[in-house]
Amino acid sequence: MTTTTSSSSMEWAEHVERIRDCKDQQAFAELFGHFAPRVKAFLIKSGADASLAEECAQEVMATLWHKAHLFDPSRASVATWVFTIARNRRIDVLRKQRRPDPEDLPWGPEADPDQEDVLTLQQESQQLREALSQLPVAQKELIEKAYFGDLTHSEIASQTGLPLGTIKSRIRLALERLRHAMK
Repeated sequence: MTTTTSSSSMEWAEHVERIRDCKDQQAFAELFGHFAPRVKAFLIKSGADASLAEECAQEVMATLWHKAHLFDPSRASVATWVFTIARNRRIDVLRKQRRPDPEDLPWGPEADPDQEDVLTLQQESQQLREALSQLPVAQKELIEKAYFGDLTHSEIASQTGLPLGTIKSRIRLALERLRHAMK
């Protein structure tokens, strides 16, 4: 059997069956030759750099070899199955990149903050308290519920009986006043 782009889904399914049943290396080589470059291109188009895409494509094809017994031709074509594996592998890589390694996490007590930073924070806190006290009562109460009470706008609306649009408008106006006062 030759590897051509006109190979039907049925032929690719037979390749997977040969891998599953006989660990057929020729069938795997043909599947690899057809799908690995396409998987790599797919991963590059989805934002992976070339080396990561190459590595993921290799892992996808290794998964195909080791998990050929999981392929069900009644549920999906080989192409769909392979690209689903690729998509899931890409998601796994992205999750791992966003998760810090344990050795990157800080251990032990944190360093004491710089006294200048403490003083600046105290001054800004005092300035914020003064700015809050200058707000109209209705706006001040909504800011306190939203930012100090951790309530959503919808929760505030149900608690106060005010329309959601009014809540949002008052909070927006209050934040604008606070922003000007903190300059």
